[in-house]
Amino acid sequence: MIYDFLKRITDIIGSLTGLIILSPLLLLVSLAIKLDSLGPIMADTPMRAGKDGKLFSIYKFRSMVQNAHEILEKNPKLLEEYKKNSYKIFNDPRVTRVGKFIRKYSIDEFPQFFNILKGEMSLVGPRAYYPYELEEQQRNYPQSRKYVKIILSGKPGLTGVWQVTGRSEINFDKRVKMDADYVKRKSILYDFWLILKTIPAVISGRGAV
Repeated sequence: MIYDFLKRITDIIGSLTGLIILSPLLLLVSLAIKLDSLGPIMADTPMRAGKDGKLFSIYKFRSMVQNAHEILEKNPKLLEEYKKNSYKIFNDPRVTRVGKFIRKYSIDEFPQFFNILKGEMSLVGPRAYYPYELEEQQRNYPQSRKYVKIILSGKPGLTGVWQVTGRSEINFDKRVKMDADYVKRKSILYDFWLILKTIPAVISGRGAV
């Protein structure tokens, strides 16, 4: 399909260009993370659901303290807020000083250019959901099942519709509908428009947690 071919070419060129241009920033962030807190540079995050539901490891800069997931599971109050707010925690106490900055401006997401080069992700696409998130939220929002099926037919993206229209301020049910509508649209021109819209959304830090 012409769309899939053009999208893959755009992903390869875009991710390579991004890595080259941003390489000095990536090095500085890596150093800042090591100096700011104990732990690895890259986050140890649970697997995400990719195209056709295939699981993959997503690359992200570490923005939290070590053993953040274990801390979450042992804290009932945090865990309740995490599930209640579509798997987000506002003013998360696990986030480090450097983490607050790189999360606000989505710098922690930049290593995903490597996921794009590997073909696991795309520059533009649906959110890269956790498998357990999809399972639990579909129980909470039964009407979302049809949208999730459409979403998993495409690759998750570094950016997408929900990221440029509210990011973490958008609940799961609205988010999956937006993602499904994007997957069905299949337009390279729309992809470029979303990439352009991503720049001011990231600079402003609007909706980030």
